Order: sequence, then structure tokens, then C-alpha cells
Amino acid sequence: MILKNLIGTAAFVALMFTVSAFSCTDKAEETLQNSTSNNNGFAVLELFTSEGCSSCPPADQLMGEIEKQYKDQPVYILAYHVDYWNNLGWKDKFSSVENSKRQQQYAQTLRSQVYTPQLIVNGKKEFIGSDRDAVENAIQIALLNDTNAKIDLSAKVSEKEINVNFKVQENNPQNKLLITLVEKKSSTNVQKGENEGRHLVHWQIVHQQNQISLKNSPEGTTSFKLPANFNTNDWEIIGMIQNVKSGAILGSAEASF
Repeated sequence: MILKNLIGTAAFVALMFTVSAFSCTDKAEETLQNSTSNNNGFAVLELFTSEGCSSCPPADQLMGEIEKQYKDQPVYILAYHVDYWNNLGWKDKFSSVENSKRQQQYAQTLRSQVYTPQLIVNGKKEFIGSDRDAVENAIQIALLNDTNAKIDLSAKVSEKEINVNFKVQENNPQNKLLITLVEKKSSTNVQKGENEGRHLVHWQIVHQQNQISLKNSPEGTTSFKLPANFNTNDWEIIGMIQNVKSGAILGSAEASF
């Protein structure tokens, strides 16, 4: 009888410890979520990538996973395909010289090297884009610490173009509004170069980006040429306010079609 009582007592203590542990975990997660919500934080992830780079597919895949994981939180992903890999065996159809120039601008403001895959978070921190731990850590820090400046966006589609209406409260001449047309997902069968024979899947691909000075235009309209085979389910508009001097991103938002 004594042995049974001891076993019963031990089992009860173990059960209470387990319940307490789960309770602490739940409270910690709830605290993080509440802190994030109350602080109105956000995270903009800018990936510089290329279909000609054999190190880039893991970073592209990670962006797809992050997009799914944080779909209900203010985490915005933009994948810029650079063009300086194009003369090394394979031309990336999503690449542009504008994307490469944007990365070079970051290299100057952040005093970093130009490489792929490179990820920049809120214009402040850069690291290898396939480093999951670094990405997760940077997102949590941004959500808890970076207050999101308000941006009102709405988009309307016509036969030939997409018109985006914007309104912000920022009027600092050193800040600009970047409005970007993003394709949510696409893929390519690579036939040459470092990724020859591979089927590559990409997420949040930057196609066009309009830059607007906020000195005299806190509200207005900008437009994009309508892509071929466009539909509102596969594309989105992302806007962000960026300080020209520091490169820091002060706020971001998605537009509803």
C-alpha cells in the first residue's frame, strides 16, 4: 500500500510539472505575440538571388517557408534577382540591372560585400539568405522593436495597367516610398550554368519597383504595366518607406486589389 501511494504521488507530481511546463511555454508564446501586436512591429526581408547561383536555391526555398510560416503577421518578402550572374552560363529571366543597383546601394550604406544569396532585414542588417537561424532571429527582433509607419495602399486593375493609390504621414525629404509589384511564386527549368538540370522554384519575385519622393507627395497614384497572364491571386503590391541616407525601412504594407 505504501509503495502504491508513493507511485501515485510521484505520478501526480510529474503530471503537475508537465502541465506547469506547458503553461509556461504557452505564456511565453502569448507574451511574444502580445508584445509584437502591441508594438505594431514589422519585418521586410529583401533577398538578392539568382538562378545562376548554386548557393541560392536553399535561400529561395527558405523564403517560401517563411512566407507560409508568417502569413498572418506583418512580414514582407521581396526577392530581387540580380543580373551579374547572367554572363556566367545562364540568363535569369527575372533579373534586372535595377535589382543589382539596389544591392550595390545597400553595400554602400551597410558597408557590406555584394554576394548571393544575401538577405537584408528592414534595411539595417545583412547576412547569408539561407541561414535559417539568423533569419528567424532577425524577424523576431524586428517584430518586437521596429515600429511600423502607417501606409495606406489600394490597387485597381484595368485592361493595361495596375493603378496604386497611396497615402502616408511621412514628409521627411530624406524618406521615399517604394511601391513594388511582386509575383508570389514561379519556377524555371534551368538548362545551363551552375544549376543546370534543376527545376527551381521562386517566391515573392520583384518585377517592377516605383520610387516616390515624399517631400511633396504624401499621397497620390502610381502605376505598373499589367504583366502577361496577370491575375490578382498570384500577384501582390508591397509598399515601404525607406530613409535614403541610412537605408533603414520605417514601415511597410500590402495593397489590396
